[in-house]
Amino acid sequence: MTHLPARQTIPPDLVTLADHEQHARQQLDDNAWAYFSGGAADEISLHSNRSAWDALPLWPRVLRPLAGGHTRVPLLGRTLAHPIVLAPVAFQRMAHPDGELAMAYAAAALGAGVVLSTQASVSLESVAQAVLPDPGRGPLWFQLYLQPDRGFTQALVQRAEAAGYEALVLTVDAPTSGVRDRERRTGFRLPPGVGPVNLAGLQAPAPCALSPGQSALFDGLLHHAPTWDDIAWLQSITRLPVLLKGVLHPADARQAVSLGAAGLIVSNHGGRTLDTAPATANALPRVAQAVAGAVPVLVDGGIRRGTDVLKAMALGASAVLVGRPAVWGLANAGAAGVAHVLRLLRDELEVAMALTGCATLADATPALLDGHDGPAAGTV
Repeated sequence: MTHLPARQTIPPDLVTLADHEQHARQQLDDNAWAYFSGGAADEISLHSNRSAWDALPLWPRVLRPLAGGHTRVPLLGRTLAHPIVLAPVAFQRMAHPDGELAMAYAAAALGAGVVLSTQASVSLESVAQAVLPDPGRGPLWFQLYLQPDRGFTQALVQRAEAAGYEALVLTVDAPTSGVRDRERRTGFRLPPGVGPVNLAGLQAPAPCALSPGQSALFDGLLHHAPTWDDIAWLQSITRLPVLLKGVLHPADARQAVSLGAAGLIVSNHGGRTLDTAPATANALPRVAQAVAGAVPVLVDGGIRRGTDVLKAMALGASAVLVGRPAVWGLANAGAAGVAHVLRLLRDELEVAMALTGCATLADATPALLDGHDGPAAGTV
């Protein structure tokens, strides 16, 4: 039987996602804080993700009919209650003993989608068992890193299919880890009892014998890095739709669509891989324009307010993913904390919609951000 996470109380002074972050710093040790909050190198991309959303103004529209409005959106053949999805985050049991299980319960209770990390610290089967029986749940997807052992990868995909996951999210922006200075300064290590349980039995590839002057990265590790050819291979071994996560360049977006990707996630890995990569708010409209509606485009990175969600939709997103804020909620109050984070975002989204004259998210167009004239909502 799946363990039901215990109910915890939300501190009354937590009224924003920023409050959750500040409070979570008191709950997490330096080791976990460095892992969850840190970015790559000078953390320029980490911070620009946030500032880019702040820099976009929302132009209010007035006297529009709003009664009967809603936040529902279509995504991959389903109608979601709202466009907020929990992003894949590894090793969540570092933040709370219930880890990914608490995250999944919160997502299901709030109608949010959830993407489970390959490096989850809870089995993929237990998360599926927690989510799938809830009739009001959002989509359940599995994030995948292609392993050097393709046989192991295929077996992992088959496990996800058998457990009931509804899509695969292939991370494509991390052929190697970024330069994570915060983790190095802290001497990051996984605490006892926390690890990538779904990768149990995976054997590390034999190290390459390097000649003098060769690179351990280019002549070693990157021999196992995925390429575009692996997209076709992955599609050939699964019946699930495959989305690509980590696409920023319009040319990559077009190539992904040409190869049959079911969707794209505009992401710079939360600023954790290539520092100075563009903020996702800046890359999103370019990717959306490149794919021209052929597939859904989602976005993550720096979303902390309901206004950010609305801005993303206006720039062409089908939905948004949030990662760190959900971890802060998890650290603060387990499943209840994650649910509180989701509730805050959805409530703020509804307020932002009302104040910009959007009865539905179909009304969220680029005109919200540039102030250009557009048709009144509800008119032809």
